[in-house]
Amino acid sequence: MRHSAVPLLSLSLALAGLAPAAQAADPHPDAEGFFEDFSKGLDKDRWYVSDGWSNGDWQDCEWSGRAVQVRDGMLSLLHIPAPADRAGPALCGEVQTKAFLEYGTFEAHIRTPRQSGMNASVFTYAGPVHKSPHDEIDIEILTRDPGTMTMNTYVAGKPHNGGTTPTTPPFDDDFHTVGFRWAPEGITWFLDGREVHRTDRDSVRPSHPQKLYMSFWSTATLTDWMGEPAPQDGILNYQIDWVAYTPLDASCLFEGSVTCEAP
Repeated sequence: MRHSAVPLLSLSLALAGLAPAAQAADPHPDAEGFFEDFSKGLDKDRWYVSDGWSNGDWQDCEWSGRAVQVRDGMLSLLHIPAPADRAGPALCGEVQTKAFLEYGTFEAHIRTPRQSGMNASVFTYAGPVHKSPHDEIDIEILTRDPGTMTMNTYVAGKPHNGGTTPTTPPFDDDFHTVGFRWAPEGITWFLDGREVHRTDRDSVRPSHPQKLYMSFWSTATLTDWMGEPAPQDGILNYQIDWVAYTPLDASCLFEGSVTCEAP
């Protein structure tokens, strides 16, 4: 369950994706589903790289294109420490889809470092900057404890449906496949193909199209939730091997998808 300080994070995500803002009522090809393994680099028709701002005082790094790299078919979202010899913030990485996506299954194969005070995430979000109510569906690895996956939603800016699940081996030791299926009747989260959490039958749930985000960021203030900042020995790397979206009316668009299994 998210810590009580986390409503502050809802304010940060209300500023997420400052560009491009409310772009597209027109259908985007990604709405038909996609599997992205980064074998051809970062598809700029699909992804927007957050660059040049932070989401609020609780984030002590700045989104930067320098902190987003693709090499040998692997997307790396980096945390680059602040320079010791001159003024300037730490840099952190985030990518977001240009498309707004609706009901379906979101999956990613990820590995994180271990470091207190940081958050590696796969989530969907839309908010006032998109001329939308604040809806959000989260998978977060608080890297002070990469042996735990955290899940949550926001509806109209308020948190609901939180939960956690243990992960063996931890995310800093090996890659894991994380995901969630978002449907009108509920949301189900998965870890390595197993259902690990779902919304209650009568809970409120997100219902507005959202963008898919992946981010890696740090804090010096939300320490009860994310842990105290710790000395950092160089650049840290949150790795995304692949990421995919399967619309609700489709299944098994790629081998190994949780949608290939019978309901």
